[in-house]
Amino acid sequence: MSYTLFIGDRSYSSWSMRGWLLLEAFGIEFTTKLVPMYSDAFTQMQADHHPARTVPSLRIDEGGETAMVWESLAIAETLAGRHPDAGLWPQGLAARAGARSLAGEMHASFRALRDRPSMNLRRRYQGFEPTEAEAADAARVRELWAWALDQFGGPYLGGAEFTAVDAMYAPVVTRFVTYGFPLDAIAQAYVETIYAHESFRRWHAMADADPRVLERYDLDLPSAGNTGAPRVAPLPATPCEGDVADAINAECPYSGKPVREDSLATIDGKVVGFCNTFCRDKSVADAAAWPKLMALL
Repeated sequence: MSYTLFIGDRSYSSWSMRGWLLLEAFGIEFTTKLVPMYSDAFTQMQADHHPARTVPSLRIDEGGETAMVWESLAIAETLAGRHPDAGLWPQGLAARAGARSLAGEMHASFRALRDRPSMNLRRRYQGFEPTEAEAADAARVRELWAWALDQFGGPYLGGAEFTAVDAMYAPVVTRFVTYGFPLDAIAQAYVETIYAHESFRRWHAMADADPRVLERYDLDLPSAGNTGAPRVAPLPATPCEGDVADAINAECPYSGKPVREDSLATIDGKVVGFCNTFCRDKSVADAAAWPKLMALL
């Protein structure tokens, strides 16, 4: 049995983030296939996986049979049924019912919040003025968060553990940061909780490492890049030049492949080698989010 998850650009594809978190955050092994949005490869992916027309799409290969699952809630329920002990939904009756209800509302609602203020992990705008509909959607999200955190004890929406409902709202968390929506103390605490989650940190680090910029997602407003977001302070790290012999490792901590001379970084005072520049750059972005790298360090 194997899972293959097709995703779009990590900086912009909010639904891809949801699908990826539904696997990665629960320890389910899978392979990621990145398909750049607005490209010939994306068009071909749509044709290959008809009638699925977008990302994320999850391919399941088992016993000679292949199944495709698209739409994030369908992916969540499919995985919960196949991995009942993974913890995709809260265990208690009330918390599970609440989590599913909030997830369903996220999937079906908030059209204004998902339009102009789209997910953009590369930006933190100054002077964004929400429309009445955008502000109303944001207020409803804050209302749902406050209710769930009060009812089930937090720090996550279903209680003490990250579950599928948090995966569904994680991209909204980034929108609140990117566009500077007002946050009360409860919402701010939840935003910081998601930004501190290791799986979220890994996604964000990979988005940072991707050099592709889609200008169609940019607004004509001053931006501080992604600085000022409530991210965990990273370890000091920077790409560096040198010889592979300078590195503390001969094999990439992720792939096990030989390190390359063009993929070295100084991380927390040590030279570390990687098999390609993407592995290097996601590590430089947030080294402490990667257990295999931290074990090496």
